[in-house]
Amino acid sequence: MNQKRVDLLKRLSEVNGISGAERDVARLVKRELEDVADRIEFDNLGSLIATLEGDKGAPKVLLSAHMDEVGFVVKQIEKGGFLRVHNVGGWWGHVVLAHEWTITTRDGKEYIGVTGAQPPHGMPPEKRNRVLEIKDIYIDMGVASEEDIKKLGIRVGDTVTPHQNFRILNDGKTLLGKAWDDRASVAVGIEVLRRLKKEGHHASVALAATVQEEVGLRGARTSTHLVKPDLAFAIDVTMSYDLPGSPAMDTKLGNGVALSIMDGSVIGHRGLFDHVEQVAKDAGVKYTYDLLTAGGTDSGEIHKTRDGVVNMTVSIPCRYFHSHVSLVHYDDIEATIDLLVAVIKGVDHDLLARLKKTKYE
Repeated sequence: MNQKRVDLLKRLSEVNGISGAERDVARLVKRELEDVADRIEFDNLGSLIATLEGDKGAPKVLLSAHMDEVGFVVKQIEKGGFLRVHNVGGWWGHVVLAHEWTITTRDGKEYIGVTGAQPPHGMPPEKRNRVLEIKDIYIDMGVASEEDIKKLGIRVGDTVTPHQNFRILNDGKTLLGKAWDDRASVAVGIEVLRRLKKEGHHASVALAATVQEEVGLRGARTSTHLVKPDLAFAIDVTMSYDLPGSPAMDTKLGNGVALSIMDGSVIGHRGLFDHVEQVAKDAGVKYTYDLLTAGGTDSGEIHKTRDGVVNMTVSIPCRYFHSHVSLVHYDDIEATIDLLVAVIKGVDHDLLARLKKTKYE
């Protein structure tokens, strides 16, 4: 494995940045691309757009990967010093209990707390067997009173982020961390720009590291309006069907980049999908298919911008996202980079015209 790439993945996983509080992630991405991009700018929601200029008059390609992760904000401070929280993004109650969290105050101080989990001893079956709702879950800060919480500087509205360290697991290529949804894709976008800068390209290429995807694909809308792309790819994670009881599907860790047919927010442009699949075959990039209709991606906003954008999503198989720990495979990240680089190198006005014609000829 490329150690510099692994180090980038580690830093992107461990930095904190729930929806609406992505600043530290943006700072990290900006540092990585300052010596690569020809221009770095921000939209008014905070999405970062890093651009490699292409040939004069060449098409514009947008890569979109969201910086935000799921988490919570402090909703209420109880007299006993416990914190009640409100979810930012989707959480399943089963994965919230008995975990450590980082509470970040307005002035940047960080404190560790834990979601309390009562022992089952003496608990009635109806309570023991149900999933707790988020409103019934609290964070124990190890203090005795509301006054102690205030002395720490913790206030209602402060952010609560999963506390989890990056690790390489036992096959040497499975990567454990928080926030792979969607920091694994942010890493892909950074590495694609680095490759194109070194190897050459004709199209103008913009990477949008977007904000607030987990609460409504919001940064994708504003950043796409800013870039005005001709062609666009959202990069995101998707379900990995290699667990006990999973459906018999080929989208699994180590099986390559997943080409998204559709999700809950978009049907991929069929002409673009077919072209990307052919590029993957010609380049020898390992790939599979993705059809996850239970959620959406940045493509859900990208494809509807202006008079429409030729657009699809490419996905990285991932286990356990929207929890403290998620797993991705290093080879799938490499395959995603290789595919996007190969596709973008071939983008010109002739290709764009052919793709558009697949809708009516």
